[in-house]
Amino acid sequence: MYASLVELLWIGVAFVLGFLAKHLGQPPLLGFLAAGFVLELLGFRPDMALEQLADIGVLLLLFAIGLKLDIKSVVRPMVWAVTLVHLAVSIGLGGITLLGLAALGVFPGLDLEAAALLGFALSFSSTVFVVKLLEERDDSAALYGRVAVGILVVQDLVAVGFLAATAESLPSPWAFALIALIPLRPVFHKLMSACGHGELLVLGGLAATLGGAGLFAILGLKGDLGALVAGVLLGGHPKTQELSKSLYGLKDVFLVGFFLSVGLTGLPTWDNLFIALALLLLLPLKGVLFFVLSSRFRLRSRTSLLIGTGLTQFSEFGLIVGAVAVSRGWLSESWLVTLALCLALSFLVSSPLNRKVFDLYQRLRPRLARFETEKRVPEEEAVDASGAQILIFGMGRVGAAAYDALTDTGEANIVGFDIDERVTERHREAGREVRLASATDVDFWERLHVEKGDVRLVLLAMSSLSENLTAIAQLRQTGFRGVIAAAALYEDEIDELKGAGADAAFSLLGEAGTGFAEHALDHVRNQSRVESAATTPT
Repeated sequence: MYASLVELLWIGVAFVLGFLAKHLGQPPLLGFLAAGFVLELLGFRPDMALEQLADIGVLLLLFAIGLKLDIKSVVRPMVWAVTLVHLAVSIGLGGITLLGLAALGVFPGLDLEAAALLGFALSFSSTVFVVKLLEERDDSAALYGRVAVGILVVQDLVAVGFLAATAESLPSPWAFALIALIPLRPVFHKLMSACGHGELLVLGGLAATLGGAGLFAILGLKGDLGALVAGVLLGGHPKTQELSKSLYGLKDVFLVGFFLSVGLTGLPTWDNLFIALALLLLLPLKGVLFFVLSSRFRLRSRTSLLIGTGLTQFSEFGLIVGAVAVSRGWLSESWLVTLALCLALSFLVSSPLNRKVFDLYQRLRPRLARFETEKRVPEEEAVDASGAQILIFGMGRVGAAAYDALTDTGEANIVGFDIDERVTERHREAGREVRLASATDVDFWERLHVEKGDVRLVLLAMSSLSENLTAIAQLRQTGFRGVIAAAALYEDEIDELKGAGADAAFSLLGEAGTGFAEHALDHVRNQSRVESAATTPT
């Protein structure tokens, strides 16, 4: 009974503060972090149940990353080289800065080893924050999203190396046998197909997540990496997207436990707060360094800025490094509370920064363009849509259905756009004219080769309301005078889209029901005609 009341209190406090954060324009996760500190203030301590919830939440998050992970993007220099150079520079500059502050009396007793450890801990970015950000924008498949996730994966691999180096025991020699999982991938895919739909598919995904983590842990490797590998092995299956969506809500619920556990690390003192605020000065350096390095690898300034701001926060891995350092006696216990507070404060900075990043780019666009190289990666070259009369942005199920419906009515010169390279390739193979581009990219409209006077209709079929609103604003700013029609997931979004400048907005759920009814009535009419013809005397 007591355990139930405690868990109810956790849920209640997390809900109230998460709800308050949302209505203050902040992501709910900041409210969950605050809930952890409130519970700590009330004298509660994280128990085994909460720790298990937090662990499962992180494992599901990494499994979801693995499902969508494009291995080819990780091995590109713009990912691994940027990550390793950023890591080295961050440790060096961070360590020097901390030693300088220690000399001024800010961090008394801090030696070179401790400064390097803290610089290492603060060099990582939060996987939880970044993936949640990309999911909210529906930008996981965008170039900047793929690069950002790739950087996080390389950081995770470095983390595994650190944990292995500091572990009291080395990984089992049997760990090399994990390579045998690669040829078993077709078997895993067949099992996934046999799961069908619904709860069995969800249960299979959860089993794969926990099974992969458990297997790696038994062999002396990081369980988080096992969950990631399990996702990679199941990725590329036709049911991947369905599985990812099915686990979405479950993952979010478990992640509440993670944010609560961060806040419950310890109640901060004024000294902890002062030190955390001082460490927060390193945050701009992290983002600027990511921007500069990304632009050096032939990425446009907009892409580099989205990568830099997206990764501008400290990581939950800093707490892991801190816990290891405390257990080895390399840092005092108070540093663990400081790092937890530093993580929470970095989320408070990064959240509004990422909400305003598109407006920020528009204001700083001329200055940021100076950092661009003459050559660009293929994904960011000019987009040719000459002769197009109808443009469709977002070639998922809705966009593809709209493309086919317009084609069936005799419309020609239709060009679709999507941010996912795999989606565009699939549509091209099916004979549709689809280009790789994002409608929210300000520079896209300059890179797009199209006669604006010829375009009479633009369909916005993206699943994110914010993306559709941004695209409407971009279209109107370029002087487009044609018709803009946007899809809305919920009824209350229709008025917002029309207020932003859309000529028409349609509820996907409402229109799906209408289309379903019309389709059924067509079959009834056809059947009636067949029966009438059969009974009519010849």
